[in-house]
Amino acid sequence: SLSKLQLKTGDLDPRLFSRLRHLQKLDLSDNLLDKFPNSLTLPDLRVLNCNNNKLEDVTALKQFPLLEELTYENNVYLTLNDDYKVMFLLQNLRLLNGKDITKLANHVRRVNSRKLTSKVTAHWEKFFRDQLPEKYTAEQVKSIRKKFLKSVQTNVVYGPSSLSEFTRWRVKMIAEEFLAHSLGLELNSDTEPEEKTDENEEESTESPREAAEDVAQVGDFSSYISNVTVTPSKRKRNHSKSSPGNKRSKTQANTQEEAAEDVSAEPLHFLQCHSKGNSREDFKTQLWSCVFEPVLDSGARKDPIVSSSRTVATCGGESVCLIDCETGTVLKKYKVATEEFFSVAWTTLTMVTGDSRKKAHNILAAAGRRGIVKLIHVAADFCYGEIKAHKKPIATVCFSPTQETHLFTASYDKRIALWDIGIPDCDYNFKASQLLVLETASIPLRIALVPTCPEQYLLAGCEGGCFAWNIKLDKGQKSRPFEAIFQFPDEESVTTSHRVDGLAFLNDDVVVSKSSKPGCIYLWSWSRSFDAKGKGCQRTMSAFILAELEWSTTDMSYLTLSTCPAKEYVFCGDEEGSVWMYNLSSYTTAWGSAKGKRSERRISPSQILKWPELRVNGEQPPEILVNNVVADPAFTYLVVLTSVNITAIWKKL
Repeated sequence: SLSKLQLKTGDLDPRLFSRLRHLQKLDLSDNLLDKFPNSLTLPDLRVLNCNNNKLEDVTALKQFPLLEELTYENNVYLTLNDDYKVMFLLQNLRLLNGKDITKLANHVRRVNSRKLTSKVTAHWEKFFRDQLPEKYTAEQVKSIRKKFLKSVQTNVVYGPSSLSEFTRWRVKMIAEEFLAHSLGLELNSDTEPEEKTDENEEESTESPREAAEDVAQVGDFSSYISNVTVTPSKRKRNHSKSSPGNKRSKTQANTQEEAAEDVSAEPLHFLQCHSKGNSREDFKTQLWSCVFEPVLDSGARKDPIVSSSRTVATCGGESVCLIDCETGTVLKKYKVATEEFFSVAWTTLTMVTGDSRKKAHNILAAAGRRGIVKLIHVAADFCYGEIKAHKKPIATVCFSPTQETHLFTASYDKRIALWDIGIPDCDYNFKASQLLVLETASIPLRIALVPTCPEQYLLAGCEGGCFAWNIKLDKGQKSRPFEAIFQFPDEESVTTSHRVDGLAFLNDDVVVSKSSKPGCIYLWSWSRSFDAKGKGCQRTMSAFILAELEWSTTDMSYLTLSTCPAKEYVFCGDEEGSVWMYNLSSYTTAWGSAKGKRSERRISPSQILKWPELRVNGEQPPEILVNNVVADPAFTYLVVLTSVNITAIWKKL
């Protein structure tokens, strides 16, 4: 048992573990492992417990071929796709997370593999066999191999969309085996490229900071990305992989390219301020959430255009940062060494000072993997308290716009809780209480309060669909099931079962939601979809679709969207570091009318901001995913959070 030792991947020394030739049971639960080294060499390992770690990948487990029992619950990055991968890789596996998977595993190894092999072979025969001449050069083989692998992973589809990552993984493996057999190509033995583990990785020895730190200079705790070559050119839409049914006429194409000129932005800063142990070499920390700080002038707060400063709070890894968007200065940094922050939210509380005067102060709530909400009085550089809200990670948090002490927390325990965080006194004593628990059928990922009735209805995008709850507190029931689940069009039918990883209101009525279905962002009407007069819970309602936005064809999840209601914009990043921007001001009036109908064709982006050429020590960073992108209410700044520990700040020209 090596449980609860704060072990990290670099602590698993292959030189030591390779000597444990007869080890059969290993408990590595409750540690900080993000992956397994490839060469632990435990040839007789039968039982492995990896619960409560930070694992991101399971393919290295193939080195334990005799494994019979495996548990890795509460590793927030692992999904159903990873379950299927280990079932395929570990031929002797019987129990996975306590469940007997023998029958399912046999299906995955045999039936699934047979079907995919048939589809891969058919794809080659139909589209690629005739492209290869009878006598071919090594260069021709290399070229057709690259094209075939890309094409087959894109076009061979089998099973539910929730397993698309596993299917693509298996299709690539089968395709490489097919090419090796058919063309005599060398087989890539690694199913996925593994990153090198730096066994001498320097770890931070700082203790958890319970108070926010005042950062005097950027260089103290964050670093600019040096040697940046910026090319903020507009990415024209002809790169999109639109389906044949979505081809536009020449007139439409011209119109859209003209529209692309309406918006222009330039990159101001690229910051690396969430580095683990303040390391300049950290391009792995994922950044998840950012929110602009509200201004404290109560008069200005009534106008959404001026209700935000140029200061933004960002979170990712073990830290929360406050950044001045204009100068790129990291104003403050708050750090908890054992935490991984997923979400931040602002509220403004009227607190009583020591001399009994009332004064408004901005409070920042930050939460993440530990299920704990940290409450930070930013102006005082002080984390004055915490709420142990959930036993599992918190995916997202948000404050009520009408009740400044009311905080919603959405957790991997499949619950959304409403808390009254109270108002701290002059000595920062406060009392938090739980007011409500909303039961979800699957993990909630995004939450939004309905603007016209924020004290009555809450929407949530979840792993299993889009749901609504009645949150009115005058009802006696403290624990409540969902009131409605919304149906959305599928390719062939109407479905409720799909991951909704993006959710926001564009105005008082128009909801923008992003589905796990590739390239799918819907705009729909809350008032025409939700039947408030109907009785009973857990009703199914059809979303009244107003339009569909054209977006990337990736099926990668958790690239979330945001809106700028005052300017009627929608923003969403993609898997290539680009930001898709949609100016919908010309559509909203028609949608708001009683006879408003669905737009017949997909709405194209007004502009796509392409990730600029950016080199670190002469090299480009690895694959860049845009996890989140947020504009201030006046759309002066655009903050882009990435998967490679880079915060990009753009400014509208």
